[in-house]
Amino acid sequence: MTKKIRSAQRVRKLESVLKCPICESPVKVVDLKSLICSHNHTFDFAKQGYLNLMPYPTNSHYKKELFEARHKIITESNLYAAVHETITKAIRAHADVSINPFIIADLGCGEGSQLQKILDGCRSRAATGIGLDIAKEGIMMAAGRYESPIWLVADLAKTPLADRSVHVILNMLSPSNYKEFKRVLVQGGLVIKVVPRPLYLKELRETLFEDDKKVYRNEETVSRFKNHFRPLDSFRLTYTQKLHNAELEHLVRMTPLAWTADQARIDAYINQETAEITLDVEVLIGLNM
Repeated sequence: MTKKIRSAQRVRKLESVLKCPICESPVKVVDLKSLICSHNHTFDFAKQGYLNLMPYPTNSHYKKELFEARHKIITESNLYAAVHETITKAIRAHADVSINPFIIADLGCGEGSQLQKILDGCRSRAATGIGLDIAKEGIMMAAGRYESPIWLVADLAKTPLADRSVHVILNMLSPSNYKEFKRVLVQGGLVIKVVPRPLYLKELRETLFEDDKKVYRNEETVSRFKNHFRPLDSFRLTYTQKLHNAELEHLVRMTPLAWTADQARIDAYINQETAEITLDVEVLIGLNM
Protein backbone atom coordinates (compact mmCIF):
# COMPACT_ATOMS: atom_id res chain seq x y z
CA MET A 1 0.00 0.00 0.00
CA THR A 2 1.42 3.40 -0.97
CA LYS A 3 1.95 6.39 1.32
CA LYS A 4 -0.62 8.26 -0.74
CA ILE A 5 -3.33 5.67 -0.02
CA ARG A 6 -2.43 5.35 3.68
CA SER A 7 -2.61 9.12 4.03
CA ALA A 8 -5.99 9.23 2.28
CA GLN A 9 -7.29 6.55 4.66
CA ARG A 10 -6.17 8.58 7.69
CA VAL A 11 -7.72 11.76 6.36
CA ARG A 12 -10.98 9.96 5.54
CA LYS A 13 -11.44 9.23 9.25
CA LEU A 14 -11.05 12.94 10.03
CA GLU A 15 -12.92 14.60 7.17
CA SER A 16 -15.01 16.61 9.62
CA VAL A 17 -11.86 18.31 10.96
CA LEU A 18 -11.07 19.81 7.53
CA LYS A 19 -12.82 22.32 5.29
CA CYS A 20 -12.24 23.70 1.81
CA PRO A 21 -9.65 26.52 1.86
CA ILE A 22 -11.42 28.22 -1.06
CA CYS A 23 -15.12 28.20 -0.18
CA GLU A 24 -15.02 26.80 3.39
CA SER A 25 -17.51 24.04 2.60
CA PRO A 26 -17.21 20.46 3.97
CA VAL A 27 -14.82 18.05 2.25
CA LYS A 28 -14.72 14.33 1.51
CA VAL A 29 -12.00 11.90 0.46
CA VAL A 30 -12.92 10.45 -2.94
CA ASP A 31 -11.40 7.24 -4.37
CA LEU A 32 -8.53 7.49 -1.87
CA LYS A 33 -6.82 9.97 -4.15
CA SER A 34 -8.47 13.39 -3.74
CA LEU A 35 -10.06 15.66 -1.18
CA ILE A 36 -13.15 17.25 -2.79
CA CYS A 37 -15.51 19.81 -1.30
CA SER A 38 -19.26 20.14 -1.85
CA HIS A 39 -18.57 22.79 -4.52
CA ASN A 40 -16.19 20.46 -6.32
CA HIS A 41 -12.89 22.15 -5.45
CA THR A 42 -10.40 19.29 -5.70
CA PHE A 43 -7.06 18.69 -3.97
CA ASP A 44 -5.08 15.58 -4.83
CA PHE A 45 -3.00 13.63 -2.32
CA ALA A 46 0.71 13.82 -3.19
CA LYS A 47 2.63 10.58 -3.60
CA GLN A 48 4.61 11.47 -0.44
CA GLY A 49 1.37 11.43 1.54
CA TYR A 50 0.55 15.09 2.11
CA LEU A 51 -2.17 17.47 0.88
CA ASN A 52 -1.43 20.81 -0.74
CA LEU A 53 -4.38 22.99 0.27
CA MET A 54 -2.92 26.29 -0.89
CA PRO A 55 -5.44 28.01 -3.18
CA TYR A 56 -2.65 30.03 -4.82
CA PRO A 57 1.06 29.48 -5.63
CA THR A 58 3.63 30.44 -3.00
CA ASN A 59 7.37 30.87 -2.88
CA SER A 60 8.68 30.27 0.62
CA HIS A 61 12.15 31.51 1.60
CA TYR A 62 12.52 28.36 3.70
CA LYS A 63 14.30 25.78 1.56
CA LYS A 64 15.23 22.11 1.83
CA GLU A 65 18.69 22.81 3.28
CA LEU A 66 17.20 24.75 6.20
CA PHE A 67 14.68 22.02 6.98
CA GLU A 68 17.29 19.25 6.77
CA ALA A 69 19.49 21.15 9.23
CA ARG A 70 16.57 21.81 11.56
CA HIS A 71 15.63 18.13 11.53
CA LYS A 72 19.15 17.12 12.52
CA ILE A 73 19.33 19.64 15.37
CA ILE A 74 15.94 18.60 16.78
CA THR A 75 16.38 14.84 16.44
CA GLU A 76 20.13 14.37 16.99
CA SER A 77 21.38 17.13 19.31
CA ASN A 78 18.43 17.14 21.77
CA LEU A 79 18.86 20.91 22.06
CA TYR A 80 15.07 21.32 22.28
CA ALA A 81 14.33 18.17 24.31
CA ALA A 82 13.45 20.10 27.48
CA VAL A 83 11.02 22.25 25.49
CA HIS A 84 9.23 19.18 24.13
CA GLU A 85 9.08 17.59 27.59
CA THR A 86 7.60 20.77 29.09
CA ILE A 87 4.93 20.90 26.39
CA THR A 88 3.89 17.26 26.72
CA LYS A 89 3.65 17.60 30.50
CA ALA A 90 1.44 20.68 30.06
CA ILE A 91 -0.85 18.85 27.63
CA ARG A 92 -1.25 15.91 30.00
CA ALA A 93 -1.86 18.29 32.93
CA HIS A 94 -4.45 20.53 31.27
CA ALA A 95 -6.24 18.36 28.68
CA ASP A 96 -8.07 15.05 28.50
CA VAL A 97 -5.86 13.16 26.05
CA SER A 98 -8.24 10.17 26.11
CA ILE A 99 -10.78 12.00 23.92
CA ASN A 100 -10.85 10.14 20.62
CA PRO A 101 -9.75 11.65 18.35
CA PHE A 102 -7.69 14.13 20.35
CA ILE A 103 -6.42 16.60 17.75
CA ILE A 104 -3.07 18.35 18.21
CA ALA A 105 -2.36 20.84 15.42
CA ASP A 106 1.12 22.27 14.93
CA LEU A 107 0.54 25.49 13.01
CA GLY A 108 3.87 26.42 11.47
CA CYS A 109 5.26 22.89 11.83
CA GLY A 110 8.23 23.15 9.46
CA GLU A 111 9.67 19.70 8.79
CA GLY A 112 7.47 18.06 11.42
CA SER A 113 9.94 16.64 13.91
CA GLN A 114 8.75 18.76 16.85
CA LEU A 115 5.14 17.67 16.36
CA GLN A 116 6.23 14.03 16.24
CA LYS A 117 8.29 14.45 19.43
CA ILE A 118 5.28 15.87 21.24
CA LEU A 119 2.91 13.18 19.96
CA ASP A 120 5.38 10.55 21.19
CA GLY A 121 5.59 12.29 24.57
CA CYS A 122 1.81 12.43 25.01
CA ARG A 123 1.70 8.63 25.02
CA SER A 124 -1.93 8.59 23.92
CA ARG A 125 -3.32 6.37 21.19
CA ALA A 126 -6.14 8.87 20.76
CA ALA A 127 -3.77 11.76 19.98
CA THR A 128 -3.77 12.62 16.29
CA GLY A 129 -1.39 15.21 14.87
CA ILE A 130 -2.02 17.71 12.10
CA GLY A 131 1.04 19.55 10.84
CA LEU A 132 0.47 22.68 8.78
CA ASP A 133 2.99 24.96 7.08
CA ILE A 134 3.06 27.22 4.05
CA ALA A 135 6.50 25.88 3.08
CA LYS A 136 5.99 22.91 0.76
CA GLU A 137 9.60 21.72 1.23
CA GLY A 138 9.02 21.32 4.96
CA ILE A 139 5.76 19.42 4.56
CA MET A 140 7.25 17.11 1.93
CA MET A 141 10.04 16.25 4.34
CA ALA A 142 7.61 15.72 7.23
CA ALA A 143 5.42 13.38 5.20
CA GLY A 144 8.45 11.43 4.05
CA ARG A 145 9.63 10.80 7.62
CA TYR A 146 6.52 10.65 9.81
CA GLU A 147 3.42 8.82 8.66
CA SER A 148 1.01 9.06 11.57
CA PRO A 149 0.17 12.81 11.42
CA ILE A 150 -1.79 14.50 8.65
CA TRP A 151 0.47 16.92 6.76
CA LEU A 152 -0.93 20.01 5.04
CA VAL A 153 0.59 22.75 2.92
CA ALA A 154 -1.71 25.59 3.91
CA ASP A 155 -1.95 29.23 4.91
CA LEU A 156 -1.94 30.11 8.61
CA ALA A 157 -4.13 33.13 7.86
CA LYS A 158 -6.87 30.92 6.40
CA THR A 159 -6.42 27.46 7.82
CA PRO A 160 -8.38 24.59 6.19
CA LEU A 161 -9.52 23.41 9.64
CA ALA A 162 -13.15 23.36 10.69
CA ASP A 163 -14.53 25.52 13.50
CA ARG A 164 -14.04 24.04 16.98
CA SER A 165 -12.20 21.01 15.64
CA VAL A 166 -8.83 21.10 17.44
CA HIS A 167 -8.02 20.39 21.10
CA VAL A 168 -4.43 21.71 21.22
CA ILE A 169 -2.65 24.22 19.00
CA LEU A 170 1.14 24.23 19.02
CA ASN A 171 2.83 27.41 17.80
CA MET A 172 6.56 27.04 18.31
CA LEU A 173 8.93 29.84 17.38
CA SER A 174 6.69 30.74 14.46
CA PRO A 175 4.12 33.43 13.54
CA SER A 176 0.62 33.40 15.03
CA ASN A 177 -2.89 34.18 13.85
CA TYR A 178 -4.97 34.36 17.00
CA LYS A 179 -8.26 34.94 15.18
CA GLU A 180 -7.81 31.62 13.40
CA PHE A 181 -6.52 29.91 16.55
CA LYS A 182 -9.68 30.87 18.45
CA ARG A 183 -11.90 29.77 15.57
CA VAL A 184 -10.48 26.25 15.19
CA LEU A 185 -10.02 25.48 18.90
CA VAL A 186 -12.71 23.73 20.91
CA GLN A 187 -14.00 25.63 23.92
CA GLY A 188 -11.49 24.95 26.67
CA GLY A 189 -8.83 24.01 24.12
CA LEU A 190 -5.17 24.82 24.67
CA VAL A 191 -2.79 27.09 22.82
CA ILE A 192 0.86 26.39 23.55
CA LYS A 193 3.17 29.06 22.17
CA VAL A 194 6.97 29.03 22.38
CA VAL A 195 8.66 32.42 22.06
CA PRO A 196 12.37 33.26 22.10
CA ARG A 197 13.75 35.27 25.01
CA PRO A 198 16.74 37.66 25.00
CA LEU A 199 19.41 34.98 25.50
CA TYR A 200 18.10 32.67 22.75
CA LEU A 201 21.05 31.46 20.64
CA LYS A 202 23.00 34.49 21.90
CA GLU A 203 26.41 33.04 21.08
CA LEU A 204 25.40 32.57 17.46
CA ARG A 205 23.94 36.07 17.21
CA GLU A 206 27.00 37.65 18.87
CA THR A 207 29.28 35.92 16.37
CA LEU A 208 27.26 36.74 13.26
CA PHE A 209 26.31 40.34 14.07
CA GLU A 210 28.16 43.28 15.60
CA ASP A 211 25.11 45.23 16.72
CA ASP A 212 22.10 44.16 18.79
CA LYS A 213 19.55 44.20 15.95
CA LYS A 214 18.96 40.48 16.43
CA VAL A 215 18.17 40.67 20.15
CA TYR A 216 14.82 38.98 20.83
CA ARG A 217 12.28 41.09 22.70
CA ASN A 218 9.00 39.31 23.38
CA GLU A 219 7.11 41.53 25.84
CA GLU A 220 4.59 42.57 23.17
CA THR A 221 4.18 38.97 21.98
CA VAL A 222 3.46 37.74 25.51
CA SER A 223 1.01 40.59 26.12
CA ARG A 224 -0.93 39.84 22.90
CA PHE A 225 -1.11 36.17 23.82
CA LYS A 226 -2.59 36.99 27.23
CA ASN A 227 -5.14 39.32 25.63
CA HIS A 228 -6.52 36.48 23.50
CA PHE A 229 -6.33 33.46 25.83
CA ARG A 230 -6.72 32.89 29.53
CA PRO A 231 -3.21 32.24 30.88
CA LEU A 232 -2.90 28.87 32.58
CA ASP A 233 0.83 28.61 33.01
CA SER A 234 4.18 29.73 31.63
CA PHE A 235 7.66 28.31 31.83
CA ARG A 236 10.97 30.01 31.15
CA LEU A 237 13.57 27.51 30.03
CA THR A 238 17.17 28.72 29.99
CA TYR A 239 20.13 26.37 29.64
CA THR A 240 23.33 25.90 27.68
CA GLN A 241 24.45 22.87 25.72
CA LYS A 242 27.71 21.98 24.04
CA LEU A 243 27.45 21.37 20.32
CA HIS A 244 30.11 19.72 18.19
CA ASN A 245 31.39 20.85 14.80
CA ALA A 246 28.74 19.18 12.60
CA GLU A 247 25.95 20.32 14.95
CA LEU A 248 27.23 23.91 14.79
CA GLU A 249 26.91 23.85 11.02
CA HIS A 250 23.37 22.47 11.28
CA LEU A 251 22.51 25.21 13.80
CA VAL A 252 23.66 27.94 11.41
CA ARG A 253 21.89 26.40 8.41
CA MET A 254 18.59 25.99 10.27
CA THR A 255 18.13 29.65 11.14
CA PRO A 256 17.34 32.67 8.94
CA LEU A 257 19.99 34.54 10.94
CA ALA A 258 22.55 33.23 8.45
CA TRP A 259 20.73 34.80 5.48
CA THR A 260 22.11 38.28 6.17
CA ALA A 261 25.34 37.39 7.98
CA ASP A 262 28.84 37.79 6.58
CA GLN A 263 30.15 34.51 5.14
CA ALA A 264 33.51 34.89 6.91
CA ARG A 265 31.70 35.12 10.24
CA ILE A 266 29.63 32.05 9.39
CA ASP A 267 32.77 30.09 8.46
CA ALA A 268 34.51 31.10 11.67
CA TYR A 269 31.56 29.88 13.73
CA ILE A 270 31.04 26.52 12.06
CA ASN A 271 34.78 25.72 11.98
CA GLN A 272 34.96 25.53 15.78
CA GLU A 273 35.49 22.06 17.22
CA THR A 274 32.87 22.65 19.94
CA ALA A 275 30.91 25.59 21.30
CA GLU A 276 28.32 26.30 23.96
CA ILE A 277 24.91 27.51 22.81
CA THR A 278 22.17 29.01 24.97
CA LEU A 279 18.53 27.97 24.66
CA ASP A 280 16.29 30.63 26.22
CA VAL A 281 12.55 30.43 25.53
CA GLU A 282 9.23 30.99 27.23
CA VAL A 283 6.48 28.39 26.91
CA LEU A 284 3.06 30.03 27.22
CA ILE A 285 0.00 27.91 28.01
CA GLY A 286 -3.37 29.51 27.29
CA LEU A 287 -7.00 28.41 27.44
CA ASN A 288 -9.56 29.21 24.75
CA MET A 289 -12.70 30.53 26.42
